[in-house]
Amino acid sequence: MAGLTGGIASGKSTVAAWFASWGAYIVDADQVARDIVAPGGAAFDPVIDRFGKTILAKDGTLDRIELGRIVFDSETERRALEAILHPIIRDESQRRFTDHAGDAVLGVYEASLLVETGTHKDFDCLIVAACRPETQLSRLVERDGLTQEDAGKRLAAQFPLAKKVELADHVIDTDGTLEETRAQARAVWETLTGAGR
Repeated sequence: MAGLTGGIASGKSTVAAWFASWGAYIVDADQVARDIVAPGGAAFDPVIDRFGKTILAKDGTLDRIELGRIVFDSETERRALEAILHPIIRDESQRRFTDHAGDAVLGVYEASLLVETGTHKDFDCLIVAACRPETQLSRLVERDGLTQEDAGKRLAAQFPLAKKVELADHVIDTDGTLEETRAQARAVWETLTGAGR
């Protein structure tokens, strides 16, 4: 089983999508996080209890943008949220892998905070999707409609990509064209699965 990480807007989800198309079973930590904070999800009530009803949207769902503003302005608040979410994400992710054991050529866990939480040590190898910090920043502003300041706070909450690259078994440079990135991803895939031999 492989761990796939990077940073916000570093291209890891694009790499994960290619892996999935080639036969990997992907557990996306971000999707797990969205599922568990949905109404009725395992983390919904604990998050509301901790941060209050001001983080609810009019339709009763979690206002992720408002919650993001709170936690990225305060390390204490961010750590409080992580203390609620991380154990539930870990348990739910493990359940999904267990339910699909043997169904796929390769299991891949995609998570932004794999290194920050030390979870990367639980996998057979670590793949890092990496790009320059300025590329991350511009992608994040464009993708999420954030200000430069808000995007910078989100990037600052994660380890620098350079530190993750140092720990990686495989690095996929996402600064180039999609075709160049895909070729690198395919080479890693073939190394891990023996495909193409």
